[in-house]
Amino acid sequence: MDTYLETERLTLRHVTVEDADLLIELNSDPEVMRYLPPGEAERPAAEMRELVMPAIVAECRRWQGELGLFAVHEKDGGAFIGWFSLWPESEGPREDAELGYRLRKAAWGRGYATEGSLALLHKGFTELGMRSVWAETLAVNSRSRRVMEKAGLTLTGEIPVPEDMRVIDGADQGGVRYGITREQWQQR
Repeated sequence: MDTYLETERLTLRHVTVEDADLLIELNSDPEVMRYLPPGEAERPAAEMRELVMPAIVAECRRWQGELGLFAVHEKDGGAFIGWFSLWPESEGPREDAELGYRLRKAAWGRGYATEGSLALLHKGFTELGMRSVWAETLAVNSRSRRVMEKAGLTLTGEIPVPEDMRVIDGADQGGVRYGITREQWQQR
């Protein structure tokens, strides 16, 4: 396993094109995808295998393996439980990145999202030269907002809901952005 980062209970590794079926299965759970663009779950498997995963892996190479999308496994038993990401905007500076996570429902409520997020923030601010990290979700996604808050991110403002997400229950309440700077992280 190409280990990127370890925590007490998790191992994060770089995603590969061979992970397509794991991500397809993860995206097939309606509860996991509840607050995400509907088109993502409806993507044909062939498209995930032949287009999406190679594009993701290529983008991760762009960041020399330091940033990108990471598969996460439980240390105890090695089960795949989802992914984390630390990803700059396409045209943005490398030092400002978005934190993301998507976990199987069976992994919810166990503190994994917070544990992985904290580890990525630590690595980002101490080893990778990150200046700031942000995360976004729908305002109604209280579970994800709680993870962001436990990881030390604070609400920085409201954001518009993308067109493809306006069909989601609660999207009319808008979106939110949380963030943390290196200075704020150091003061924690």
